Amino acid sequence: MKTAPLLKAVVIALSFAGPVSADNDDGSRGDRDKPVPLTVPKANCGPSDRPETALQGQVPAAMRAAGFKGFNCNLELVGQSRGNGANWQTTQFKQRARGEGEDNDDRDDEGRKGSRVCGYHGTASPALSAPGRTQFGVPVLDLTDPRAPKPTAYLTTSSMLDPWESLKVNERRQLLAADNGQNGGGGPEIDVYDLSGDCRYPQLLANAPVGTGLDGGIKPSFTPIGHEGSFAPDGLTYYIGDTTNRSYHAVDVSDPSKPKMIASFDMKTLGLASHGLSISEDGNRAYVVTPGLPAVADVGNPAYNPINGFVILDTSDVQARKDHPQIRVISKFLFRDGSVAQHTIPVKINGKPYVIHVDEGGSGGIFGAGWQAACAANLPLFPMPRIVDISDEKNPKQVSRVMLETHDPANCAKVLPDLVGLSIFTYGSHYCSVDNKHNATTLACGFFNSGVRIFDIRDPVRPKEIAYFNPAGETTVSSGSNHPLAGNFRPGGPDWCSAQVHLDAKAGTVWSTCQDNGVLVMKFRKGVWPFPESRTPAGAQN
Repeated sequence: MKTAPLLKAVVIALSFAGPVSADNDDGSRGDRDKPVPLTVPKANCGPSDRPETALQGQVPAAMRAAGFKGFNCNLELVGQSRGNGANWQTTQFKQRARGEGEDNDDRDDEGRKGSRVCGYHGTASPALSAPGRTQFGVPVLDLTDPRAPKPTAYLTTSSMLDPWESLKVNERRQLLAADNGQNGGGGPEIDVYDLSGDCRYPQLLANAPVGTGLDGGIKPSFTPIGHEGSFAPDGLTYYIGDTTNRSYHAVDVSDPSKPKMIASFDMKTLGLASHGLSISEDGNRAYVVTPGLPAVADVGNPAYNPINGFVILDTSDVQARKDHPQIRVISKFLFRDGSVAQHTIPVKINGKPYVIHVDEGGSGGIFGAGWQAACAANLPLFPMPRIVDISDEKNPKQVSRVMLETHDPANCAKVLPDLVGLSIFTYGSHYCSVDNKHNATTLACGFFNSGVRIFDIRDPVRPKEIAYFNPAGETTVSSGSNHPLAGNFRPGGPDWCSAQVHLDAKAGTVWSTCQDNGVLVMKFRKGVWPFPESRTPAGAQN
């Protein structure tokens, strides 16, 4: 398999770049007077689990060499669809039955009472797929029965052949969309599908280039290139994260059959880059990331001005559809102990506003020399999520980092031998989701070699791990996986669990993808999750 073009695209794009529970039944914390630990407390696993044997998040070198058999704690696998594997991102649509409530939470684990859950995920570009592959594009899965996820269709329009990190659903308008992110940056096209009839069989509404001057909208000074993307919650605007041009673009999809670009913001004017983003509930704010990648010599240098983090943008002109809308900077949140910022999630926890920011590079970047530099500077060598208070949006304040023992620079000597011969995406984070953006209690993340991991964030200052599932390594690479990127696939080694994780409070389940294992559906051990206040309303998870 040829990986060089894909590696080049990634590097170019990114260079711009008993169960655990609350201490008290009411969710309050009895440990507020104790020092905040550097790493999140470990989950307490059940008697039939296969817990981690070394550091939290670690798959030791000997276990990799022998063929990793997997770890689980408070989560058990109940359904799987390997198919052709997966790559970077997942999304889902909860189709309500007639008369069903808006939160779509009145289901049990034996069925959905007439409602339906559909899942969608990306796969590798046909140009870089393993030999023998016959099915391409975005698989559509019926996840209604968590024990039997079933593919029902494949979406093969230009953006769906490899949506990279742009594949998103808008529940309010019942739309699925992606921009052309093939191999990290494909072109100016956006694809939009209608999910309202039967989400198992999306209907194409648009497969069209935007920003060309022919779509009825604006024409920027450069051709937009897809990579990342996000809907405004009302579903009227789809935003493109264009890493090639270090920009963000607003696309009007009020008529989803005729998308048109209506505004653009060039991060280069700030000396910054672009990647993922999220939009506030009212559509008036964009929380866009800037993926900084420091030179090795700058790691730990107090004089280095960081360029990694997120920027809060005022998008109210776009939301109001003003003529010649302007996008304005409100504030920046930049830091030195991470890099290659991936995405954001705006949430409320106990009524207070936060942004959950997720990196995909550690303090020294994503390669081995950077890991060594981070260790020498006593900084975390792998990426992680962090929780940032935005009560004062002009002055964001970090309140915690969701840091595993593998991230602790004190453990460098223990974890670096595991990664000999590997180069990127090892023990770090990539995508996270919450149970409910409007009242978040739970954070669920894909941590590449550390698997799917679930955290209690009811006290945002003191997140706690409650469960994890790290699947057994596959002996053969899946044809739709990007795991062979830069030679990082090892037969029997831990998989890349890189996608959003979708929680279902009523069923007590969670699903995601890992790149060679494909779709995985897991069930929580009874009493672990959901918490009494946890809900998973449609459209409120990421």
